[in-house]
Amino acid sequence: MMPFPVTTQGTLQPAKRYGISSPISLAVPKETDCLLTQRLIETLRPFGVFEEEEELQRRILVLEKLNNLVKEWIREISESKSLPQSILENVGGKIFTFGSYRLGVHTKGADIDALCIAPRHVDRSDFFTSFYAKLKLQEEVKDLRAVEEAFVPVIKLCFDGIEIDILFARLALQTIPEDLDLRDDSLLKNLDIRCIRSLNGCRVTDEILHLVPNIDNFRLTLRAIKLWAKCHNIYSNILGFLGGVSWAMLVARTCQLYPNAVASTLVRKFFLVFSEWEWPNPVLLKEPEERNLNLPVWDPRVNPSDRYHLMPIITPAYPQQNSTYNVSVSTRMVMIEEFKQGLAITHEILLSKAEWSKLFEAPSFFQKYKHYIVLLASAPTEKQHLEWVGLVESKIRILVGSLEKNEFITLAHVNPQSFPAPKENPDKEEFRTMWVIGLVLKKPENSEILSIDLTYDIQSFTDTVYRQAMNSKMFETGMKIAAMHLRRKELHQLLPHHVLQEKKAHSTEGRRLTDLNDSSFDLSAGGENSISVPSSTSTMKTGPLTSSSQGRNSPSLAVMTASVANIQATEISLQQVNTSESSGTALNESIPHAVSQPAIAPSPKPMVTRVVSSTCLISHPDLQETQQQTYLIL
Repeated sequence: MMPFPVTTQGTLQPAKRYGISSPISLAVPKETDCLLTQRLIETLRPFGVFEEEEELQRRILVLEKLNNLVKEWIREISESKSLPQSILENVGGKIFTFGSYRLGVHTKGADIDALCIAPRHVDRSDFFTSFYAKLKLQEEVKDLRAVEEAFVPVIKLCFDGIEIDILFARLALQTIPEDLDLRDDSLLKNLDIRCIRSLNGCRVTDEILHLVPNIDNFRLTLRAIKLWAKCHNIYSNILGFLGGVSWAMLVARTCQLYPNAVASTLVRKFFLVFSEWEWPNPVLLKEPEERNLNLPVWDPRVNPSDRYHLMPIITPAYPQQNSTYNVSVSTRMVMIEEFKQGLAITHEILLSKAEWSKLFEAPSFFQKYKHYIVLLASAPTEKQHLEWVGLVESKIRILVGSLEKNEFITLAHVNPQSFPAPKENPDKEEFRTMWVIGLVLKKPENSEILSIDLTYDIQSFTDTVYRQAMNSKMFETGMKIAAMHLRRKELHQLLPHHVLQEKKAHSTEGRRLTDLNDSSFDLSAGGENSISVPSSTSTMKTGPLTSSSQGRNSPSLAVMTASVANIQATEISLQQVNTSESSGTALNESIPHAVSQPAIAPSPKPMVTRVVSSTCLISHPDLQETQQQTYLIL
C-alpha cells in the first residue's frame, strides 16, 4: 500500500507566507490530530480513493511508453522536414500530466490527463494525422478517437487498459529540453490560443503544488474533500457546482491558512473557512501578476462580466481565469449549506460524537423537496445517445438559471447524478437518460394558491439544445427531450425503488437552507423529511463586485483580510465551544447541529394547484415530425 506521511507533533514548517495573506494559525498538530488523521485514512480506503502500488507502477510504465512514442514521432517529423543533424539529436518532445494524476489524488481506475509538448516546427495538424496514425499502430491502444474541433482539441484513447486524454501544445522553441518548466510565463509568447488553453491545465496544476506548504497533507485533505463532494452530489463543473481543479484550489487555500496542520485538521478548517467566506469575494492562491502578453485575464476592474461571477475561484497561473463561472445562485446556495453541514459534522468528530464515515454519508436528495422537474433525453442508438446526453447535460445549467429568475422559485437544485430512464415502448430500441431538479417555491403575497407556468422556461431550454445540435450538425431524427413535473410521492414512477430508499436513513430532517428568502415557504409537508421555513441570516450577493473593483491594486487583498478576520473570530467561538463541551459548561455560542435545527412555527401552507397538460409544440426545419412536449404547471 502507498505510504501516507503524517506530520508528527512538534514538527513546524518554516515561518513562510503562503498565498496573499498571513496564516490564520501556525499551530502544530497534537497527538489527537494525528490519530484522527489515521482514522480518516482508514475510513477513505474502502471508497477506493487510494491506488494500489501495482496499479500505480502500471500507469508509470504506460506514460513512459507514451513519452517514448512522442519522442520517436517528433524525431520522424523533424527528419521529414530536413532539420539539421545538430537539432535532430536534441529535438526532444515530452509528455506532461495534469489534473488529479499530477496532483497525486487520482482514484482507482481514473483516467490520466496528459499534454504533448512539441517544438515549433511540429504543427497541430501533424499531431492529429501522423501521431494519430502512430498510435493506431500500437497493439496496446484501443478506442482511439480524435476530437479536433473541441474548445481544447484532444486525442482520447485507452492505452493498456488506462484511459488517457492527450492535448497538444507547440512551443516557440527549436528543441524541448527534459527539464522544461511549464510555469515559465515566457513560454506563452507567440503561441496561438489553442496552445495556451492546452498548456493551462499543466501550468495551473504545477502552480497549485508549488503554492501549498506540505504536499502530503494537501493530497490527503483533497482526497477527502473530493470524496465528500461526490457523495454529496456537488462535484460537477458542467452543472454549476465545482470541478476537480476548483476543489483543489479551495483545499490549497486552506493549507496556506493553516500551514502546519495535518489532514484531519485541514478538513475541518476547510469547512470553517468556506462556510464563513464572504462570496463573491474571490479565492486566490497568489497575487495576480501583470504580464505584457495581452491575454484575457479575470479582472472585475476591467471586465464588467467578471463582476457578476457568484463564487470566483481564480487559477494561479497566467492568464488567470475564474474556474467557477458556471456557478449559479442555486448551486452556490446548496454548496454553502453543505459547507455548514460539513463543519457541524467535523465538529462532532472532533468531540468523538461521530466517526469520519458520517461525513461521507450521502444526503437524501429525493426526500428533500416536494416538487421536482425531471428532464429526459433519448436517442435511437447508443452512439447518438452518448453525444445527445453530453449536449443536453452541458445546457442544464441554462435551465436552472432560467428557473431561478422565476419570482416564485427560490431554489432549483439539480442532482449531478443522471439515471437511466424507463423506455416508452419496450418493443422499440431506445436509449434514455434523465436528470432530476428539486424545487423550493416562494410564498405568494396575499394568496393561499400558487400557480407557476414553466412552459416558457422549458421551451427556451429545449430550443437552445436543438438549435446547437443542428448548428453543429449533430442532430439526428429520434433525438428527443422531454420534461415533466413530479411530486416527491410520484418519483417512483420513473426512479427505481433502491435509488429512492437507499439514502432515507441519512435524510436531513429539519435541515435549513440558510440563504433562502424570508418569504420562502414549506412545500414539503406530507413527508417526514421536510424543509423548514428558514430565517434570513445572510444576504445573497448577486450583484457586481463593487468592493473589489476599485483602484489599481489587486481586486482581492482588502476583502481577503476581512474574510480572514471573520474566520479568526469564528475560530475563537469554536474554541470556546470545544472548551464548553469538554467541561460540561453551557455557552451561548454554538456550532450548527448536523441534523436538527431549532423548531420554527410553520406558516400556513398555501395550496398548490397543478394545471396539467400545458402543451407546447417545438418544430425545427430539420425535424421530420413535430415533437409534442407536455409540460406540467405547478
